[in-house]
Amino acid sequence: MRACADALVADGRPFDAVIANAGVMRTPFGHTADGFETQFGTNHLGHFVLANRIAALIAPGGRLVNVASSGHRYSDVDLDDPNFARTPYEPMIAYGRSKTANILFAVEFDRRHKARGVRATALHPGGIRTELGRHMAPNELDALVAQINAQLATQGQPPFQWKTIPQGAATSVWAAFVAPVEKVGGRYCENCQVSEITDGPISPVSPGVRSYALDPARAQALWAKSEEMVGERF
Repeated sequence: MRACADALVADGRPFDAVIANAGVMRTPFGHTADGFETQFGTNHLGHFVLANRIAALIAPGGRLVNVASSGHRYSDVDLDDPNFARTPYEPMIAYGRSKTANILFAVEFDRRHKARGVRATALHPGGIRTELGRHMAPNELDALVAQINAQLATQGQPPFQWKTIPQGAATSVWAAFVAPVEKVGGRYCENCQVSEITDGPISPVSPGVRSYALDPARAQALWAKSEEMVGERF
């Protein structure tokens, strides 16, 4: 990420939008080359370093879009033990932490840069069949969808349907170029709209964002912890 950022800064061309889309999900316990828990390091810290190092290249009126997930509902960030040094590792909890971090990063980046006309937002692209699920056991995904559909049937709702890749990209494009910036700045979006905050029960296919993922104080604390972990101040 640092080498990439250095090359982009040296090149000097501006960006209208930066979409932080790279990620992994439910990986076995492991560490990145820098020693961070794999999912937190890949999904959050890598984007944190890259986006901050090239922040000056984002032109006034530009946007940072962090691709998060409804998986953020599994867990808030753990700023005391981000690498699972003392906490038993659970792949989906680790994924949830990293996706909450994506949202909190957007909240604080937006606060820091909106005075110069650069805004940030986060989003859930929807359920899409990609290689993101490659670390799941065989048939695990099908079993999960069957469970979701059984729950939906009891509620009288239609079954879950996968999005195509273009459908999954739609919210990223909407948030980056179409949506009014005052509407999406510092917020969390899905299905090309801004999500409502809810801490009540949410079905796997229902929209909604947890309040801890948009907490400004939590966002500032994550920023400080992230700077400490990567050894850089932004």
